[in-house]
Order: sequence, then C-alpha cells, then structure tokens
Amino acid sequence: MPPPSLEEPEIRVEEPVPETPPPPPPPPPPPQEAAEDKAAAKPPKQSNGNVHHQHAASASAVPVTSAERGKRGNAVVMSSLSLMQVLRELDDQFLKASESAHEVSKMLEANRLHYHSNFADNRGHIDHSARVMRVITWNRSFRGIPNGDNGKDDFDSDESETLATVLDKLLAWEKKLYDEVKAGELMKIEYQRKVALLNKQKKRNANPEALEKTKAAVSHLHTRYIVDMQSMDSTVSEIQRLRDAQLYPKLVKLVDGMAKMWQSMWSHHNKQLGIVMSDLRHVTTANSPKETSIQHHHRTDQLYKVLGEWSSQFEKLITHQREYIQSLNNWLKLNLIPIESSLKEKVSSPPRVQRPPILPLIQCWNEHLEKLPYEIVKSAMNSFTAVVNTIMLHQQEEAKQKEKCEEVKKEYVKKSRAFEDWNMKYQQRKVNAPSEEGGAESGEGGTTSQKDPLSERMYVVEAAKKRWEEEEEEHQKLCKHVREKSLASLKTHLPELFRALSEFAFASSELYKNLSSVSQSQNQADHNPN
Repeated sequence: MPPPSLEEPEIRVEEPVPETPPPPPPPPPPPQEAAEDKAAAKPPKQSNGNVHHQHAASASAVPVTSAERGKRGNAVVMSSLSLMQVLRELDDQFLKASESAHEVSKMLEANRLHYHSNFADNRGHIDHSARVMRVITWNRSFRGIPNGDNGKDDFDSDESETLATVLDKLLAWEKKLYDEVKAGELMKIEYQRKVALLNKQKKRNANPEALEKTKAAVSHLHTRYIVDMQSMDSTVSEIQRLRDAQLYPKLVKLVDGMAKMWQSMWSHHNKQLGIVMSDLRHVTTANSPKETSIQHHHRTDQLYKVLGEWSSQFEKLITHQREYIQSLNNWLKLNLIPIESSLKEKVSSPPRVQRPPILPLIQCWNEHLEKLPYEIVKSAMNSFTAVVNTIMLHQQEEAKQKEKCEEVKKEYVKKSRAFEDWNMKYQQRKVNAPSEEGGAESGEGGTTSQKDPLSERMYVVEAAKKRWEEEEEEHQKLCKHVREKSLASLKTHLPELFRALSEFAFASSELYKNLSSVSQSQNQADHNPN
C-alpha cells in the first residue's frame, strides 16, 4: 500500500546545494580537489516543504523506465543511473498504487464530511434527524418533513444508497426495535401483574364490578401487546429486508472493489520490488555529491517523518478493517437470534431465515482477515524507518565534523593574515635599520643569537594549516563513509520493504478473490435451491 506521501526521498547521495567557502588567505591555498568538487556539484530544486503535496514534483519528473533503458542500451543507462532516478520510479509506482484505491474510497465515502453519521453528501451538512425520521416512518410516502432535494427522495431508491447510508438505516431500525422490545417487556410485566391480580380476585370472590374492571384492563393490555408485537415483527422484517436486499449487495460490491484494488497494488508493489532488486543494484556513489547539504538533511528528516506516518496509517488500516468486520459479525450473530415471548401465540410472526446469504460472507471475511501477514509488513516498515534514522545520525555527525573543520579553517585564516601583516612590517624594519638588526643578531661577543622570529611565526601558521588539512581529510573520509553506508543500507532494506508490501498485497488480493467466489457460489445456490 502507498504511504501518505513519499516524494523524491533524497536519502543521502543526491545533488546538494554547495556552500560558498570564504576566500583563501594569501599563504598556501586550500586543496584544489575540494574546490573542484564544490564547483562541480549542481544545486537541487528547492522543496516546497509540504510533505502532503510533494508528489506533484515527482510526478512531473520523467523517470527512466525499463523500456527506455532497453531502447538506449542497458550498459549505457546503467552506468549513468542515479539514485534520484530510481527513487522517482518508486514514487511513480506509489502514485499509481494510490490511484487504484479511489474506487473503494468512493464506495466508503472516505472523502466526504460526516455529521454524527454518514448521512452526508457533496452539498455539505444535512439534517440527520430528519433523514432518520423518513427512514423509520411507517408511511413510505410521508412528506411531513421538507426535503432539501427539491422533492426527490433519494432514500426511496436502492440504487442511490451507499454502504454508509444502508448501515445508518439499519442503525435507525435497530434503535426502533430496541425501543419496541423494551416497551413490550414493560407491558408484559404490567400484563402479568394484572393477570395475577385477576386470579387473586377470583380466588377471593371479589365483587363483580371490581372483577369486570380487572378483566377489561387485562384484555386491553393483551390487545395492546399483540399490536406491539405485530409492530415489532414488522420492524424485524424491515431489518431483514435491509440486510439481505441492500447491505449484502453493497458488501459484495465492496469485496469486488477490494479485490481489484489489491490486485492493482500488488502489481505496482511488485514492480517496485523489481526496481530495487535490479536498478538499485547498479547505483554507485561515483556521481553522488561529496557532502550532505542542509537541504539534503532536511529531506532525509522529512522522509523519516513520512515513514513514521506511513507505519501509523498502516496500523490504523489493519485495526479499523478488523473492527469493521468484527462489528458486522457480532451484529449478525445477534440479528439471527429470534425474539421469543410466551404471549406470541396469537401473533403471526414472519418466518426467519436461519442462514441468510450474508452469513457465510461475513464469517469467511472475519476468519481470513486474521491470516494476513500484517506483522511482516509492520516489521519491514519499522526496520526501514530505523535505517533512515541511522542515516540521519550519520549526516548529523558529518555536519558536526564540517563545523569543526570550518572553525579550524577560520583559525588558520586568522593566523595566516596576522602573519602576513607582521611579516610586511618586519621586512620594512629590516630594510630601514640593517645595522641595528645585525647587532641584535650577533649579540654579546657574537657567540649566541636570538631565535628567528620569522621562523617561529611561520611554524605557527604551518601548524594551523596542517591541522586544517587533517580535519579536512577527516571530513572527506566521513563524507565518503556516510555516502557508502547510506547506499548500502538502502540496497539492503528497500528490497525487504517492498517484498513485504508485495506479499501483503498479494495475500490481500487472494483473500478478496476468495470472498468474491464465496458470494458468487452463494448467489448460484440461491438461484438453484434444488
């Protein structure tokens, strides 16, 4: 499955923005290699800084496809293939995988606003209570509540129903049934109390007037109870109709959509696996930038955050999918339990279907969801997130070494310029007072001489230069280590990640294909009962 957003994750070895170094001092210039490297580096395009809108940049880029590589010549393309091109190909497959979920998202109304339920449409918020009243009203042509659709009652058409609205209607009818059962139980208690009172009066030979009054109350309660039970049976029949005629077809349609979605996702994740198994293997650090820029490090940090969000959303997907089907399964178990009452002998209850077509579908769905390889994907995501975090730490270490190198360089420049100023004045003094200088050098009797101040000061400058060169060399080694370590980590863990995604998508595709066959066989059995 695609992450929330994974745009051009410039992990480690892509085009940095070079920083202009300070001008070299008059003494020995900085190493030419570093200057040439920085001059050769190309500045990257600037990120817009928005994680959730960065697919546009990668979508506009033209990746090098396998077909194009075949046309150009495999050897030529592989030699020039960069990590950026590989990542753009991966990003392109993520975009296509995301597009495959649009139809299912539409079925589930994932992009709509909801107001205490799923009774929402493109016109914004609607009056939920009015809609529910229209659902549970006995008269289907009831028009007591104004309709915002210019007289069009979209609840009268099964074709206009969505899965969410069907579930809302079922909820409304279930609440109505709950209230009726609760009221029926209270009336049953009252009826039994009156019957006990009547029997007691008969045993005690109560006066005829009191006896007749109690009999009338018992008869009235019994009549009311029968009417309420008939109303309850009508409610049960409507719930069964919604379950079999509306909910079941919507779930079958959802299953078919999920099968197509996961089949498409498996295709794209499998292509990603092929990319990291073949193309990524040919990527080297030869053409990569020599050091990590600030923008580069920010991109890596951005990728780390996106991966964390991706893992979190995947866990939510699994949790909500399980809860959704478990809730339907638990409701269906309760729905199939008949409502028993000792007073229903005069009530004509409708026959209850003990095994409706929705039952095997939900049971199979609930059972097979537990068998999907969730943990493998979760582990691969967490492992790759940890790898990116390690790359970030290496980049931070490299940045600290660069700062240290810059500080040493500044110290060298400072001492070098001070030496130049002193040397200029020193040479002028030597020209203006050669005899005095000569006497000072000979000392008393000419047997001893003072240390040469020029040599001492040059030694200090040379020592500062040597330290700077050592720190610069250490920085270059660290840069090379970070590049090689980062690329090696990607080559190791990206195949693991996409293999896990591919296997999960394939298992999900097979699951929903099997569920589709269950619903098809159930439909055939319903059409051919013999």
